[in-house]
Amino acid sequence: MIPEVWAPRATRVALRAPGRGADSPMTHVGGGWWRAGIELGHGDEYGFVLDDATVARPDPRSRRQPRGVHELSAVFDPGRHEWNDSAWTGRQLAGGVIYELHVGTFTPEGTLDAAARKLGHLVELGIDFVELLPVNGFNGAHNWGYDGVLWYVVHEPYGGPAAYQRFVDACHAAGLGVIQDVVYNHLGPSGNYLPEFGPYLRDAESNTWGSSVDLDEPEVRRYIVENALMWLRDHHVDGLRLDAVHALKDEGPVHVLQELAESVDALSAHLGRPLTLIAESDLNDARLISAREAGGYGLTAQWSDDYHHALHVALTGETSGYYADFASLESLAKAATRGFFHDGTWSSFRGRAHGHPIDRRIPTWRLVTFSQDHDQIGNRAAGDRLSQTLDEGGLAIAAVLTVLAPFTPMLFMGEEWAASTPWQFFTSHPEPELGAATARGRKAEFARMGWDESVVPDPQDPETFRRSTLRWEEKDAGSHASVLALYRELLALRRERPELADPDFRHIAAIADDGARWFRLDRGGTEIVVNFSTELLHLPVSGPGRILLSTDPAASADEGTLALPPRSALVVATGVG
Repeated sequence: MIPEVWAPRATRVALRAPGRGADSPMTHVGGGWWRAGIELGHGDEYGFVLDDATVARPDPRSRRQPRGVHELSAVFDPGRHEWNDSAWTGRQLAGGVIYELHVGTFTPEGTLDAAARKLGHLVELGIDFVELLPVNGFNGAHNWGYDGVLWYVVHEPYGGPAAYQRFVDACHAAGLGVIQDVVYNHLGPSGNYLPEFGPYLRDAESNTWGSSVDLDEPEVRRYIVENALMWLRDHHVDGLRLDAVHALKDEGPVHVLQELAESVDALSAHLGRPLTLIAESDLNDARLISAREAGGYGLTAQWSDDYHHALHVALTGETSGYYADFASLESLAKAATRGFFHDGTWSSFRGRAHGHPIDRRIPTWRLVTFSQDHDQIGNRAAGDRLSQTLDEGGLAIAAVLTVLAPFTPMLFMGEEWAASTPWQFFTSHPEPELGAATARGRKAEFARMGWDESVVPDPQDPETFRRSTLRWEEKDAGSHASVLALYRELLALRRERPELADPDFRHIAAIADDGARWFRLDRGGTEIVVNFSTELLHLPVSGPGRILLSTDPAASADEGTLALPPRSALVVATGVG
């Protein structure tokens, strides 16, 4: 590799490569790019010295940081891995089920190799895609991953890029696709040297997490697009989840998301396998997933938080903050049949009308839905899961309405056995002042919402991280085993009944009764009927009413009437099949 770097803010750049003598001046080759006059091999360390600096900075496109984000980069040749997935033809998102996991807390070891040893569990469960929370380079040992500063790097404590390639290879051998969560809307607070090289950020404009990325700069856009292609091409990843795309402010003639989609589509055609782009968005705007010829960006799918909010409120009764608009079960019926609840309706949380309707010709699988995910658990004051607040009936209902939703279901690691461990906000900033500021900010945020500071864990406390690590020994014991068996049964049923994978919005109907607290979702030949109340309910059923699955053995179907015990769900065949 001949090192190159985009550094338009520098007047001089030198290459520092230990063992190669003194710093070597680099040549300006135009457009802000600098090129070295020597070649480095796999494993060689190097960095860039800018102008009169004495300390070398890591390569903004570094593939490996063996000693962390402040130190020298190391050359990593992705072609050295001997791939075993030549027979892998990829996997379409349509009909799939996603499993979201955080490498550091998925296993006690917290590594990619250890995670690979758990893939058999996911296959037996019925999962199709593994979605990894961000793995790019950040400062410290453990973190959610959204404080990344080197987007091309795989975090070294996870095993680095070689372990990442082994993990993807193992997933493909097991029949699992891999979706990588990437963050293009901001950079973390420690180790972000990009502004020293060039105008990567808009210093006068910020979003929730810091300075906005400067999408007016063509080289910054190229930095993003080429990073996306790296994961898909060099690491054989099957898709990307794009974090908080509403924070990508782009006023150019072609939005960077459309540019991404076009580049990924071209790579997909070249590789001969499907590649998926999933957006996390707060906009409730289906333009993200609409066809480009119809004025959309052409992404594969997007999250629908509205379905989560409606289901969460139905299960827990919580109506504070952004949950306030979802107090009625009608919100669940609307989200289940239209994709978004806020589709131009008034949002009391935002103080304005919010969202846009979805064209009902868009396939339902283009929305990803869930009852739990890293944000909706980890951004609670105590990081508590549903398993720490709901009764067994409520957990069973959550499982049914997550797996059998009309959309692409996503599970959060440990959800399938009602894990007892919380998943809390944790950091390990080595800088004492940054760590203290993070802890103060976290506690102050929840204090403003009325929480006692004592219930908010210190993100810098190592125990916060350890508490959040899954306990695999519990999954086959007691009530955990019962929940796990239910998830397996539901995922199998979803594969067996074609109407449960029918992507047509027009074939879905739902009705809810706030007074009696019941909800019915008609999938055309299969009905999901839920009793959220604490009373026995009797409801009519059309067709033969054959029970396919019940979360309570006391449930029954007799002469066109369903008997639903308190806090239970039934899946009933109403057609002749």
